[in-house]
Amino acid sequence: MIKNKVCIIGAGMVGSATMMSILNSGLVAEIVMIDQNEKKAAGEALDAFHTTSFTYVPNVLIRQGNYEDCKDAQIIVMSAGPSVKPGEKLDRRILTKTNAEVTRSVMKEIIRYTQEAIIIFVSNPVDVVTYIAQNEFNYPRNKIIGSGTLLDTARMRRIIGEHFLVDTKNVHGYILGEHGATAMATWSLCNLGGIPLSDCSKKFNKPAVNQEQVLKEVIDAGMNILMAKGYTNYGIAEAVARMVKAIVLNELSVLPVSTTLEGEYGIKDVAISVPCIIGQEGIQSILDIPLTKEEHDKLLASANSLKEIIKTIE
Repeated sequence: MIKNKVCIIGAGMVGSATMMSILNSGLVAEIVMIDQNEKKAAGEALDAFHTTSFTYVPNVLIRQGNYEDCKDAQIIVMSAGPSVKPGEKLDRRILTKTNAEVTRSVMKEIIRYTQEAIIIFVSNPVDVVTYIAQNEFNYPRNKIIGSGTLLDTARMRRIIGEHFLVDTKNVHGYILGEHGATAMATWSLCNLGGIPLSDCSKKFNKPAVNQEQVLKEVIDAGMNILMAKGYTNYGIAEAVARMVKAIVLNELSVLPVSTTLEGEYGIKDVAISVPCIIGQEGIQSILDIPLTKEEHDKLLASANSLKEIIKTIE
């Protein structure tokens, strides 16, 4: 394994934005772009490579490659497969059958060369493709991570931070469950700098947040961006770069990511997002955080909804 080498599978809007976010993190030495369209991958890599001549851009090797490059990669980012497009049903689940097959095809190639790299799944529906990768290929489960609700959580924190005029990085709380329509919020744990959300209206002299409206805005955010510009890429790219940082620096960061549960929260046989400790070995542990009964019921409902989707592609 070459430490700090990242392979990105898929050179589309998400893959190329992820390449730039990882490049600008200053944490990697080599980025390899892999795509069926080799010219596209080569073009994206060359375009980014030329930026490394500038003062504040790290001198990283960026190139087009193939699956054999995965053999010594520390991290693989899987962003290949179609995305929802304007005019289609605004539901990531319509991609299930197509991206399930894309995932199986890509994993067959990856396992020819490595069982060591940490694989980050971005393609949607991310919980379903993460489940497939973790359960069908005898790859170390802890080394496969779905981006899950990490971006949803960032969106929630941004909305709440703006409401109370507080730096979003001082807003704590999670969106968990599906990266999609059945996602739920851990309102009972949400706080701003240690002040429970329920007390923030009085402390900050602002109206209370409308929890239902905030959750709706979070769930609808991706599709609203898609309808406005045709795709989403910057937010998810930064979410991936955040995971890469946690892995490369062995930060042991607590991040809400998608993984197959084995009894945690009374849930098994499905991949959903829950808080996990992320470090150089991938998912180093799953945290079973305290939830209210209502929150737990919503998490169960989200898991059961995803189980029905998984049944359609088994």
